[in-house]
Parts: sequence; C-alpha cells; structure tokens
Amino acid sequence: MPTALIIGASRGIGHEFVRQLRAAGWKVIATARSDDALQALRDEGAEALKLDVLKPESLAGLGWQLDDEKLDLAVYVSGFYGSGGQATAMPTAEDFDKVMRTNVLGAMQAIPLIAPLVEARQGKFVFISSGMGSIGETESSHGWVYRASKAALNMAVKSASFDYPKATLAAMNPGWVKTDMGGPDAPTSVEDSVTGMLKVIAGLGPEHSGSFQSYDGRSIAW
Repeated sequence: MPTALIIGASRGIGHEFVRQLRAAGWKVIATARSDDALQALRDEGAEALKLDVLKPESLAGLGWQLDDEKLDLAVYVSGFYGSGGQATAMPTAEDFDKVMRTNVLGAMQAIPLIAPLVEARQGKFVFISSGMGSIGETESSHGWVYRASKAALNMAVKSASFDYPKATLAAMNPGWVKTDMGGPDAPTSVEDSVTGMLKVIAGLGPEHSGSFQSYDGRSIAW
C-alpha cells in the first residue's frame, strides 16, 4: 500500500487530497491544527497528526512522529493569502510576516525533515504554489505579497531539488479553486483541481524534478 503525507489538510485542497487518496487505497497521514479538523481527517480514514507550520518546534515534532516512515508522496498544502493589496500601498509587517512564514519558511523547514523520507521510496514531494507565483505570467500587482511568497516558494523547491536527487520535487499550480481562499467565483471545483493534480503527479518522473506544473497538465513559466 503506497503512503502519502498531506501537510495542511484541515479543509479545501488538502482535505480533498486525503479523500481522493484514501478512496484510491492509499495509506494517508495528514496534518491539521484544530482538534475538530483532526477528527474529520480520522473520519476519512487518515492518520491525523497535529501540526502548526508557523511553529518550528511543531515541525520538529512532526519529524519525530513520522519516525522512519517511508513516503511515496508528500504534499505541502499549507498556505495563507493575507490581505491582498497592490503595489500602490505598503504591506503591513504583520501581514508580510505571516504570508512569508506560512508559504515559504514552513515549506523550507519541512523539506529537510520530509524529503529524506520521500527519497527512501524514490517518491514525489509536491508543493502547492499558484499561478500568481509565475513571474513570466504576471499581469498585475494584485495580491503582491502572496505573489512574492509563491515565487519564493518556487525558488525554494527548485533549489532543494538538487539536494534530493532520489526524490522528485515539484511546485504545483492548483488553478483558481472554489475554496475559502479562492472564493465562490472561482471556476474550478476543489474535486476537479485535486483530480487533475493527482493525474499530473502520477506522470512526474525524475526529469521533472524542480519544475513548475499546473493541475491541467501545463508546464508554467517561472
């Protein structure tokens, strides 16, 4: 039975990864912060672990809880949009820090803990990024702190791919999805987004390590 770790599975995309992987017969380990979310993950058949990616000691505890677990797939989903804004106004230090710590620092602290467990199975480590993190496709400054955080995440993934050659690391654009973050006007359902991402993930090989992919099978410009 293949094993997956989903970091940030309390709702939306992360929870849907858990649901679809469990339905496909995977063993799933999933993290969340609240007790209610942890119980919902257990109800889906996952092994639920408490984790707050903003706390380094919590991430270190995750490494201890995983012990010698070998992972065919790990997905870093945890993300925070913040207040949005454009380049016509200064972001607050509080908003900047929370967005960057969640989207970038959390992922960078998770990599040394999780990537060796993925390498042990020559598996895949995927990081949920955003099309808004593409410099080549940028058309506005809307959400500029979030954009900067996802571009930084993409660089972290690309850089780390050289240190873990037995694993395939990739940044993934889930599309504009109907979630708490994406809002009700988003054109893509969470089910379709995750179905598409799992299809793309299944086709990833070592030659794709360090790449930026989209749920619809498109490679995205850095």
